[in-house]
Amino acid sequence: QVQLVESGGGLVQTGASLRLSCAASGRTFSNYNMGWFRQAPGKERDFVAAISRTGTTYYTDSVKGRFTIVRDNAKNTLYLQMNSLKPEDTAVYYCAGPRNAAVVPARVGYVGSWGQGTQVTVSS
Repeated sequence: QVQLVESGGGLVQTGASLRLSCAASGRTFSNYNMGWFRQAPGKERDFVAAISRTGTTYYTDSVKGRFTIVRDNAKNTLYLQMNSLKPEDTAVYYCAGPRNAAVVPARVGYVGSWGQGTQVTVSS
């Protein structure tokens, strides 16, 4: 499994931007589709965005046009650029590696590795 460490969360006001980072190690990062999930208090862990090995991106509807997922294979790092943040974006954000090299981690059941999570809080 790949090891994942997130960073970049914080407390911001509505409309602000944050960039989350996820440093990967243990496997060849470029071979894997990667994703981001989030979990708000009292709610299930939900898919946010994913990116394939070839750069195809996927987003949940609520973040389309505001969030951008990017990968830097030379740095073994996954990013989530979050713009125009809203209070409903408040959650712990998790980096996700796939269960196997064939799947895109767009569902919890497709995830094989999780990071420890980073808190994002958006105040109104």
